[in-house]
Amino acid sequence: MTVQPVSAASLPLDQAAVRAGELRDLLHHHAHLYYVLDAPALPDAEYDRLFQELQAIEAAHPSLLTPDSPTQRVGGAVLEGFEPVRHVVPMLSIRTETDTEASGAENFDARVRRELDLGEHAAPVEYAAELKFDGLAINLRYEHGVLVQAATRGNGETGEDVTQNVRTIKQIPLRLRGDGAQAAVLEVRGEVYMRRDDFEALNERQRAANEKTFVNPRNTAAGAIRQLDPVLVRQRPLSFFAYGIGETRGWDIPPTHSAMLDALQAYGLPVNADRAVVRGAEGLVKFHREIGEKRDTLPFDIDGVVYKVNSRELQRRLGFVSREPRWAVAHKYPAQEQVTRLDRIEIQVGRTGKLTPVAKLEPVFVGGTTVSNATLHNLFEMRRKGIRVGDQVIIRRAGDVIPEVVGKVDTRRASYVPNFRMPRHCPICGSEVVREKGGIDHRCSGGIFCPAQRKQAMLHFAGRRAMDIEGLGDKLVDQLVDGGIVTSLPGLYKLGVAKLTALERMGDRSALNLIEALEKSKHTTLARFLFALGIRQVGETTAKDLAKHFGNLESLMNATEEQLLAVKDVGPIVAKSIAAFFAEAHNREVVAQLLAAGVSFPESDGAAAAPAGPQPLAGKTLVLTGTLPTLSRDEAKELIEAAGGKVSGSVSKKTSYVIAGEEAGSKLDKARELGVTILDEAGLQALLAASD
Repeated sequence: MTVQPVSAASLPLDQAAVRAGELRDLLHHHAHLYYVLDAPALPDAEYDRLFQELQAIEAAHPSLLTPDSPTQRVGGAVLEGFEPVRHVVPMLSIRTETDTEASGAENFDARVRRELDLGEHAAPVEYAAELKFDGLAINLRYEHGVLVQAATRGNGETGEDVTQNVRTIKQIPLRLRGDGAQAAVLEVRGEVYMRRDDFEALNERQRAANEKTFVNPRNTAAGAIRQLDPVLVRQRPLSFFAYGIGETRGWDIPPTHSAMLDALQAYGLPVNADRAVVRGAEGLVKFHREIGEKRDTLPFDIDGVVYKVNSRELQRRLGFVSREPRWAVAHKYPAQEQVTRLDRIEIQVGRTGKLTPVAKLEPVFVGGTTVSNATLHNLFEMRRKGIRVGDQVIIRRAGDVIPEVVGKVDTRRASYVPNFRMPRHCPICGSEVVREKGGIDHRCSGGIFCPAQRKQAMLHFAGRRAMDIEGLGDKLVDQLVDGGIVTSLPGLYKLGVAKLTALERMGDRSALNLIEALEKSKHTTLARFLFALGIRQVGETTAKDLAKHFGNLESLMNATEEQLLAVKDVGPIVAKSIAAFFAEAHNREVVAQLLAAGVSFPESDGAAAAPAGPQPLAGKTLVLTGTLPTLSRDEAKELIEAAGGKVSGSVSKKTSYVIAGEEAGSKLDKARELGVTILDEAGLQALLAASD
């Protein structure tokens, strides 16, 4: 539940005692949900506010401070099923500065200078500034360079042995390199986290399987580490960054925090590059601002930055207070999760006709912007989360990810609220709404006759990998459809200069350029044309396979499901979707009108046509990763396919070659693990130049 803040200073002792008891119970409850059950019911910002209120009451009334107060310990508990591990050096937390402005950094610097008794004219203090990762703290114990144990923070004194699970994280070395292998004991501390793209892909797989989705990357990572079966952990794409040390024996600790991180990186441990050594409050403020500006572009979540006095000697002099070091602080940014009210639910219709419920919210500031709309994904996910109109819901926005409702705050409703039901007819065009048997998505059956689908269908049709109509973008399509100028795909080829120049921000030159682009797009390939039609389940690769197999459009349009199943990589769902598309009279009419407008493609697209040249990569599957020196990803893909090869997006045992460029990622690691041959661009060119 949400509790309104109370001024600690204004409460008499008896009322403060009652309030402190309420807050202790509430914080213990939510700490249990978060740390033990991995089922958070409050966003971080709300928990922090309650924690700070209790701190204020205890500061105003010291007699109310109890040994079991959440303010007196790190929090968390050892889960049943894991062996306890006692930390030789406690894993304590650091103080959080919730003032997100520059004054937060300035206040920390002022406290450090005061504790060190530095005068006004003393030199600025040197700090190590780094990111505050949003994941699960882990202690890695290396003995003579070999990873022998991994443990969670637990309650700071005792954690859980999760060694087998941590071993599945490929970023974590099983053996240290260089001087790190000489230390009798070297405990490395860091954060296990999940990248945003990995998290979104995981949730998409969960939705496709009509299974429970995960709340956020942080809790998904924490839940994965606490799985008892390492096989399940391996299915969760986890990552790791090192940021500190615990117990050490036989290792000369570098004199500064930044040098210690450099050493860990040299030993083969992943250390984040967004860190700096800065001087004084000015340096801290600059770092906080710069990271804040790039926060949305980071591939993972952070909720702030961390400042640490760089000198270990000065850290020793500053020491600790209660549960926190005086020499470090976490400086937060605006929270990426907040609580607000769900006012109503509306339906959005996408390009393929999918109906998505969208939450209309009481506006709330989250992730650096004001959010009033958030996706609810689909009806079944709403039902699983128990969300209804009028509920207090948790909103998440991270980076460029679309804001979503991830859950509701567990409060009783004042009155009965019925479950939301999907409409029987499309709210845009009135066509019947259908759901495939066993599917989770509701769709409008109106096709491109539905204005909502029409806009997206046109944008897809004009895409670079489809008909490649340069200049036909979002704003222009909006004007064409909303103004009733174009009501179908063939209508695009009837546009003239007069109609276009009458539109907003469309001059003579722009109009002529678009007409030229439309004319150029008429001369395309069968594969591009099929992809451009926007047939459900038909992507670029499937479109190419269909074109090669059937050789011409007429044969494909008249193919039965059985005949479609004979196409490489086409299964029952795809075959049914293609057959259903061409069974609709209005879709056949659209194709006929496009051909009548002059759209054409050579028959050499088809399987019956002889290959244009040697096919040295026939039957081979290649994967591209990283940036190649001279070829773009699309250019390399076209060359490989022209040579008879297939380009896949993932590495498996069936992969013939991995072509790796600069900044190659996890695909390169996977190739090495499976023993797949790895080539650079020169190696690819050598393959292409070979003869059968």
